Amino acid sequence: MRETMGDLRRTNMCGNLRTSDVDKEVVLMGWVQRERNLGSLIFVDLRDTTGICQIVCDSTVSQEIFKKAEKIRGEYVIAVKGKVRKRQSINKDIPTGEVEVLAEELKILNKSETPPIYIKDDDNVSETMRLKYRYLDLRKPSMQNNLKMRHKTAKLVRDFLDENHFVEIETPMLTKPTPEGARDYLVPSRVNPGHFYALPQSPQLMKQLLMVSGMDRYYQIVKCFRDEDLRANRQPEFTQIDIEMSFVDVDDVIEINERLLYRLFKELKGVEIELPIQRMTYKEAMERFGVDKPDLRFGFELVDISDVVENSEFKVFSGTIKNKGSVRGINVKGYGGNFTRKDISKLESYVKDFGAKGLAWIKITEEGISSPIAKFLSEEELNNILNRMDGGKGDLLLFVADNLNVVFDSLGNLRNEVARRLNIIDKNEMKLVWITEFPLFEYDEEEERYVAKHHPFTHPMEEDIHLLQTEPEKVRAKAYDIVINGDEMGGGSIRISDTELQKSMFAALGLSEEEASNKFGFLLEAFKYGTPPHGGIAYGFDRLIMLLADNANIRDVIAFPKTQSATCLLTGAPSEISKDQLKEVHIGLDL
Repeated sequence: MRETMGDLRRTNMCGNLRTSDVDKEVVLMGWVQRERNLGSLIFVDLRDTTGICQIVCDSTVSQEIFKKAEKIRGEYVIAVKGKVRKRQSINKDIPTGEVEVLAEELKILNKSETPPIYIKDDDNVSETMRLKYRYLDLRKPSMQNNLKMRHKTAKLVRDFLDENHFVEIETPMLTKPTPEGARDYLVPSRVNPGHFYALPQSPQLMKQLLMVSGMDRYYQIVKCFRDEDLRANRQPEFTQIDIEMSFVDVDDVIEINERLLYRLFKELKGVEIELPIQRMTYKEAMERFGVDKPDLRFGFELVDISDVVENSEFKVFSGTIKNKGSVRGINVKGYGGNFTRKDISKLESYVKDFGAKGLAWIKITEEGISSPIAKFLSEEELNNILNRMDGGKGDLLLFVADNLNVVFDSLGNLRNEVARRLNIIDKNEMKLVWITEFPLFEYDEEEERYVAKHHPFTHPMEEDIHLLQTEPEKVRAKAYDIVINGDEMGGGSIRISDTELQKSMFAALGLSEEEASNKFGFLLEAFKYGTPPHGGIAYGFDRLIMLLADNANIRDVIAFPKTQSATCLLTGAPSEISKDQLKEVHIGLDL
C-alpha cells in the first residue's frame, strides 16, 4: 500500500552523509538500489541523485519496520527516518561507506514493477532499450553526472560571458527559410495558408542584426535544428553556445575565447591549458594531417613524395601524377611489426571507404624491405622515398595515389584509424589548436557551382577580395575553428558588414540580386543604416560536454536524444497526425 510522506521532510541527501554526521537524526528519501535480507536484519541501499547510503532495518528494534522492509523491492520509492551510525564493515567503494542509517521510521511512497533495464552503469543493455526507457536510463549515476556536467558548463559559460559584458538574448525559433546550409525543418503556418516557418539551423542572421542594433556583445545557449542525414554523434536538434561581438577582428574573438576555454578546462577538469593556443592555417593542416581538424596527440603526418616517383615504372604512382594527382604517405614509425599483411589489407579496405583505389605499402624489417611495390621502384627511388619519409627499421610506410581531395581524405582518416588500432592515443592529454584562413568557397560537384565553405556572410581576407569574381577558389576567409583532440568544438568568422561586399559575395555564389533580396533582403536593408565590424563563434555544446565528461557518445550527454534515424523511441516521434490537424494548416498529403 502506497503511503504519503506525512510529516516527514527530507533533511539530507543519501550520498552526502559522513562520519561527522554520526548520531544525527536524518530523513532520507530515494529509490531502492537493492535489498539484502539476512534473517533478522534487512540492508537497503537507498539511492538519490547524490549517491547511495546503506539503511539498516533491525527486527529487534522494530518488527513493524522490519515487516515493511520485507516487502521492499528494487526501484521502490521510500522515505526513511533514523540515526546515523558507523558501519561495522566499511565499504571503500562509495563515499558513504563508513556510515549507515538505522531505520526508526519507514514509508513506502511508491512501488515499482521490475524495470526492463538494470539501473547500473555497466548493464550492457542495448541502446534501443536505453532510449525507449530513457527515464530509467537517466537514473544511472553516469547519466546523471553527464547532465550535471551540462549544467555546470552552462553556468560557467554564463558567468564568464557576464563578467565580460555579454548580454544573453533569445532569438526566434520560428524564422524564415534560408539557403546555404543543411535542409531546414519546416513548420506550416495556420494563419498564413501556404506559408512556412523554418526552425533555425543557427541564429546567424539574428545575431548579426543584434550587432547592427548596437547590443555590442551577445550570447545565447540555444537549440538549433538541421534536417540532414545523421551520422554517429550527430543529432537533428543540438545545442550551441552562440557568441557575437562588435568592433572586433580575428585576434579579438580568439583571445576572449581562449580565456573562456581556459576557465572551463581548469574548473571542470582541473587542466590548465597553455595560452595562447597554437594556430595553424587550413593549408598547413591539410598538408600535414589531411583533415581540417587534426588530432595532434600523435605523429604519422602526411608526406608528399610526388616529385620522387613522378617518373617511376610503378604506373599507379607516375600515372596519377601525370593526371595531376598526388602521391603521399604516412610513416607508422616504430610500429611496422604490429601489422601483418592481413592487417594491412584491412587498412586498404578502410581507405577505400574514402574513395581511394588502393593502399601501397613498404615495411622496413631487420631483413630489409618488404613490399609488393618494391620491384617497380629503382634503388634510387626507393632510397629517396625512405629519406623523404624518414623510414627506418621497424617502420611501416603507407601510400595513397589519387586526386588531392581523395589523398587527403584517405590518409587523414587513416592516420587516426591506425592510432586507434594501436591504442597509442593518450586520452588524458588535451591538444588544442585554432585552424585559420579557411577557403571562403568550396566547389559543389552536384550543383556545379561554388558554395560558401561556412556561410555566405563570412568576410574574405582583405588581400583576397579582388579575387572574388575571377578566382574564387583562391579566396581565404577570416574564419577559424577551435579543434580539441581531433574534434571541431566550435567555429566562427568575422562577418561581412559592408553592403557592397555582401552583394559581391552573393554574386560569387551565383545568387542574382533578386534572389539575394528575396532570401536576405531584411539583412541587406539593415546594413544600410550603419553596421559595425563584427564577428563571433559558435560551440557545439553537446560535443563540448562529451569531451569534458570523457564520453564518446553524444546521446549520453543529452537528456532525451533522437536515434540515427531522427526518431524518439521514448515518445514515438515523429508520428502521424489527424486529417483535421492537416486541414487546419492547409496541408494535403499525397504519398
